[in-house]
Amino acid sequence: QVQLVESGGGLVQPGGSLRLSCAASGSIFSIGTMGWYRQAPGKQRELAATTTSGGRTNYADSVKGRFTISRDNAKNTVYLQMNSLKPDDTAVYYCNAQIYTNVYIDYWGQGTQVTVSS
Repeated sequence: QVQLVESGGGLVQPGGSLRLSCAASGSIFSIGTMGWYRQAPGKQRELAATTTSGGRTNYADSVKGRFTISRDNAKNTVYLQMNSLKPDDTAVYYCNAQIYTNVYIDYWGQGTQVTVSS
């Protein structure tokens, strides 16, 4: 059974930084694209950033230049470094990974709350 476990959320003042981590565990043969999505109250879940197994990255326009996604393939872990945080970044952040056991399946973490407020 595969699990994604997130950590690193919390309360931060505007302009501050947070680093999210997401570790995949279980019967994993390989992992394709990993990413972070976020969902603010009353809004749909949206992409924040993704990274392929080869390190190619993609960012939402709203986070470009402020967020950096990275991964450690040896640890099956993806990170999201968030700088210059704004109140609009307040949301539940979800980790996503395309994991190959005997087929590729999309897995989601349980979500971690990020609140940007003074």
